Amino acid sequence: MTSRKKLNLLLIVLILGAAPVYATDQPRVTNAKMETRSAAAGLESEFRSLVQSQPGPAWIGYAVPTVPGDRTMCCCGYGRDGQMRGGCTLEGDRGFNMNSDGGKQASLEGPEHLWVLLRVSEKKVGRIRTFSEDCELNSGGLPFIWLTDVKPAESVALLSTYVRTSEVEDHEGKDVSSGALSAIALTADPSADRALDGFIAPSQPEHLRQNVSFWLGEARGRHGFETLQRLLKNDSDDRFREHAIFGLTVSREPEAVATLIDIAKHDPAPKVRGQALFWLAQKAGKRATEAITDAINNDPETEVKKRAVFALSQLPHDQGVPLLIQVARTNHNPEVRKQAMFWLGQSNDPRAVSFFEEVLLR
Repeated sequence: MTSRKKLNLLLIVLILGAAPVYATDQPRVTNAKMETRSAAAGLESEFRSLVQSQPGPAWIGYAVPTVPGDRTMCCCGYGRDGQMRGGCTLEGDRGFNMNSDGGKQASLEGPEHLWVLLRVSEKKVGRIRTFSEDCELNSGGLPFIWLTDVKPAESVALLSTYVRTSEVEDHEGKDVSSGALSAIALTADPSADRALDGFIAPSQPEHLRQNVSFWLGEARGRHGFETLQRLLKNDSDDRFREHAIFGLTVSREPEAVATLIDIAKHDPAPKVRGQALFWLAQKAGKRATEAITDAINNDPETEVKKRAVFALSQLPHDQGVPLLIQVARTNHNPEVRKQAMFWLGQSNDPRAVSFFEEVLLR
């Protein structure tokens, strides 16, 4: 092969490798009137046209790349033979399950694409659902229109119009908004980070900011963690910070626990410190336990100390019960000792019974 031919071949490989690849595979759909159309000319214009032209209810769907992680989004139930059955009946099926990798570091395993489905009726969107690409779907006899050539950023732009829908105050509107938000959060594209950053700005409604804080931790990796870290340090809304801590607990970033500990020690709001202690207890581990006992001994607010005692009760019994007994024996604050005694009474642990016997028979 000549040098020129080698160069031409290399250029072709580089061009093909650089070209974006969008999923065109269709989901497995039963009981459906299937139709496939291209959205290469623009997702929003194609989608709006389809919404206006449908004579009755229909599902419109497409695929986008999904964020890394071993997540399965499907439905499951039990058949008459007692065996678990997978697959989702789109019409009326609420038995949805989302299983993730349990808060471990994001894996490269798992589905590469996400199915985004929008139910349209009476010329508007009434529901948005997301499924992993291995989930079989049942359309309930309705038309099912599958769009190919969908660009991820165009999907984020379309879905964003439904996150802040004017109808969000009613039940259906909340369903549409939360469905659009989860679809954006699970889309592997930088435009999703930008959209979520906009939705969590202080000017946005409180319920939206709270929902976004969860998805930042659950799905947006390093960017989500750093955004939450910044907001938990600087946001002036105590109620928002108290809620946003949960997003930090589901983050897979290695610094998440250290950030929780820092909040438990230094946040100016007692309720926020208490919430951080509660979620530290769910994490367990030596560093979390040390932070909880430090709060019992050193936090200036009795209510935070009491919340820390409750956090001890949430630890595995081998860790929590001995620490509760120690607090009940030695803490100088009578309210804190009383709280420790209460949670020991709820533990049903033989060591707690022995401790009560010792106290009562002195």
